[in-house]
Amino acid sequence: MEFTLDEMREHLNVLEARIAAACKNAGRARESVKLVWVSKFHPAEAVENAIALGAHDFGENRVQEAELKFSARRTAIDGAPVMCHVIGPVQSNKLKKAAIVADCIHSIASMEAVEKLEKVCAGLAGGKILDILFQVNAGEEETKSGLDVANAEAFLTELESRSGACDADGKSEKFPHLRFRGLMTIGKNTGVAEDSRECFAFLRNLQQKFLARGGVFANFDQLSMGMTGDLEVAIEEGSTMIRVGTALFGERDYSKPVNDPVR
Repeated sequence: MEFTLDEMREHLNVLEARIAAACKNAGRARESVKLVWVSKFHPAEAVENAIALGAHDFGENRVQEAELKFSARRTAIDGAPVMCHVIGPVQSNKLKKAAIVADCIHSIASMEAVEKLEKVCAGLAGGKILDILFQVNAGEEETKSGLDVANAEAFLTELESRSGACDADGKSEKFPHLRFRGLMTIGKNTGVAEDSRECFAFLRNLQQKFLARGGVFANFDQLSMGMTGDLEVAIEEGSTMIRVGTALFGERDYSKPVNDPVR
């Protein structure tokens, strides 16, 4: 069941203390790590409570659920717009809907998806600029989505080649409506945080290599990695976005729809 507002506040305080301590140990500023509240399978009321506690960024796995909660723009308590992150794999037939509702998609792992997103964003009113991250299966687990470790560098190199000429801000000739912001991965599912250090370090090294190239990777400064159980290791290895759900919202009830009248 979902936490009450007071319970969410208590759990947020505990989580923030962990993040702050991890940043201090890593010699980083707390502001260098963004907290993405993973609101999947939690109702809109829980999102409202999170916003009341200062949340700015929310992660959804399913595009349909993201639409229900974030199609209408929300505003954080400091007046900034609330950001919707689509963090789960997106089927080809859902890419258009994902592009419309999301401010950032973390889970891109094919050239086909990149090309389709460019067409979709170019066709939206005003030509939407969309931030995307590329998911890498850095833990090399069969149950995880993303680019294979062995192919990730070649994929990014091909993407650079296909992008064509770029301006100083990374806007490319071929993909002018997409900003390539960085990489995402999911730590190893062993229950031991330290087991994820190697794959987090791999992701950081890959991200830094392509950020240094500039051009279409001029904005390639984001690393989405780390969740409740391994956030300290992720922050030590350079994560700029951690994704936390149950520790903030409470246990999910997967047996019933979430404010979803059509399901």
